[in-house]
Amino acid sequence: MAHPESDVVIRVRDLVVGFGRTTVLNHLDLDVKRGEILGFVGGSGSGKSVLLRTIIGLLPKREGKIEVFGVDLENANAKELQAVERRWGILFQHGALFSSLTVRQNVQFPMREYLDLSERLLEEVAVAKLEMVGLHADVCEKYPSELSGGMTKRVALARALALDPEIVFLDEPTSGLDPISAGESDHLIKTLQRTLGLTVFMVTHDLDSLHTVCDRIAVLAEGKIIAAGPMSVMLASEHPWLKAYFRGEIARISRN
Repeated sequence: MAHPESDVVIRVRDLVVGFGRTTVLNHLDLDVKRGEILGFVGGSGSGKSVLLRTIIGLLPKREGKIEVFGVDLENANAKELQAVERRWGILFQHGALFSSLTVRQNVQFPMREYLDLSERLLEEVAVAKLEMVGLHADVCEKYPSELSGGMTKRVALARALALDPEIVFLDEPTSGLDPISAGESDHLIKTLQRTLGLTVFMVTHDLDSLHTVCDRIAVLAEGKIIAAGPMSVMLASEHPWLKAYFRGEIARISRN
């Protein structure tokens, strides 16, 4: 996985993460290239979300090094870390919207945290971000409990885009969605990636997403990346897990 230095925006080396006596990630290496949509897959409980949460600092690591935009996150001071965090946005698996805040307030939350904007500008930017993900201003006063699953994901994505990030982390963006909504979500992600020049790190198990929107796929098994490359590499592999996942019965049903 050697790439030019300027081409890699996330570099993970020799990463070890565990809980108690259980090691989840075992000396894992991974590069994420600028401007790509990387689909990150693996079996249930393999550690996909653990890696995402470790990169963004929600889980501690035991060993290894994580660099984002060339900054070693472990050795960065508070100001450097905040500068990096402002350059990424995160969509958690179930949206993770604040239930006591309206849609408008949820989208504005990162802006209030990091930016000094007038109320009028906060209003305008929030509406613009919602429109960017296909929602109208009339959802602004709704609360998360009033939203469908698809709308919740879109509001969470609007919030992830609030600070105009360069990297977007997506944790199972199509989980819980019907096939039509999932397809619309895939199209939206691809469109946003192209128009905004985003780098997208997408944890997913959705084969349709992997086929239609991902430039590369990284596969996690036994705590390490066992394969990384475009779909053609996945389909050609004779590794038992890759063969079962990408060419097995479930794969055939998904593609039909």
